[in-house]
Amino acid sequence: MQEVSVWLLIPFVIMLLSIAIAPLVAGRWWESNLNKLLYVIVIAIPTSIILIVNHLGGQLWHQIVYDYLPFIVLLAALFVVTGGIRIHCSSVATPAVNTTMLFLGYALASFVGTTGAAMLLIRPLLEMNRDRVHKMHTVFIFIALVANCGGILTPLGDPPLFLLYLRGAPFSWFMEMYPQWVAVGVVLLTGYYLYDSWRYHYCEAIGVRPHHHYQDEEGFTINIRGAKNFVFLAGIVLCVALINPSTIPAMAEHDAPIYIKFLREIALVAIILLSLRFTKKKVREDNHFSWEPITEVAVIFIGIFVTMTPALIYLNQNAQMFGLSTPREFYYCAGLLSSFLDNAPTAVAFHTVATGLPTTGALVAGIEPTILRAISMGAVYFGSMTYIGNGPNFMVKAIAEQEQVRMPSFFGYIALSLTILLPVYALVEYFVK
Repeated sequence: MQEVSVWLLIPFVIMLLSIAIAPLVAGRWWESNLNKLLYVIVIAIPTSIILIVNHLGGQLWHQIVYDYLPFIVLLAALFVVTGGIRIHCSSVATPAVNTTMLFLGYALASFVGTTGAAMLLIRPLLEMNRDRVHKMHTVFIFIALVANCGGILTPLGDPPLFLLYLRGAPFSWFMEMYPQWVAVGVVLLTGYYLYDSWRYHYCEAIGVRPHHHYQDEEGFTINIRGAKNFVFLAGIVLCVALINPSTIPAMAEHDAPIYIKFLREIALVAIILLSLRFTKKKVREDNHFSWEPITEVAVIFIGIFVTMTPALIYLNQNAQMFGLSTPREFYYCAGLLSSFLDNAPTAVAFHTVATGLPTTGALVAGIEPTILRAISMGAVYFGSMTYIGNGPNFMVKAIAEQEQVRMPSFFGYIALSLTILLPVYALVEYFVK
């Protein structure tokens, strides 16, 4: 394979800076998904040509067809199916109610995926908080807990864990990270409850604190419409769990028919069509369902996947020079790159590095269990450090802004993450092995 020069990483850097700066300097223009697409084309096409000229077209093809395509089809399936489930909670958004909703999403994330849990609960959470003056902090913690950290317990929870599962990690092995799951959940949920209580009782303007006409503050009822979509949601989970090369070896064969290679994606598209067909239009209307959030994610991430191809190749070619050997080094390095690269290929890249290390004792997926745990935690947790660290982050942000929640800028979000999330992740890595 041709060596990748550092200068080939420039388009990826430009892409990241554009996502961060464009909303600040050209906000109105950047709001249009069509304008985003045009910009991505300007960045991605020259990068693609350079990769092809440098005999790296095969890696680009693999990145788009075997990484981006499954990634966006899965996100779209979860987005459409959960958008057809109308969960209406008749309760005032007190700190206790908000914390309960966050915990529910945190618990669900490992079993329906971080994207599934996030898309299922973000709308009812925003609806309950529609009268709250201060709610950006709720969405921020939701992204951290539900769209990322909650998915650490099973391969279904987050894409990097699924790829490590395909590389030999037993399905139940990830449950060994239960202490980390408990620690992160307790710290972030407790911190959120205390902060939200302060906001609710002392910072909400008099007369603005939410009072719903149909319930007092102690009442709580829940109404669910579009419940048939729970069957479709279960179908998505089964597709991810069962339709893969480990259970259907023919999918991995080089000369397999296209309908076999992409059997999972075909099944997911079928689920999308069924959900659209059998969900009442009124349910999606009441959910304020729009194609804009998933379209924005599809456009932004095709640019990211194309331009990050040289970065991933460079990482694989030069990983040994980084001298990684300890779990702590793998945790922070995998975490750092997962914040800005897609965390799934990043986890695979560091797993490849770890397979070249000397080993002692029993191995899991071909590497030391402590290092596999470090890679898994780094990829999943640090995916919450930026808007682009994990697919659901951008989708939650887009839906929140659609509901008139003023979210922080790209750099503003990073500042919050460094202040609030990084200390928690550092404590968990240090004290809970």
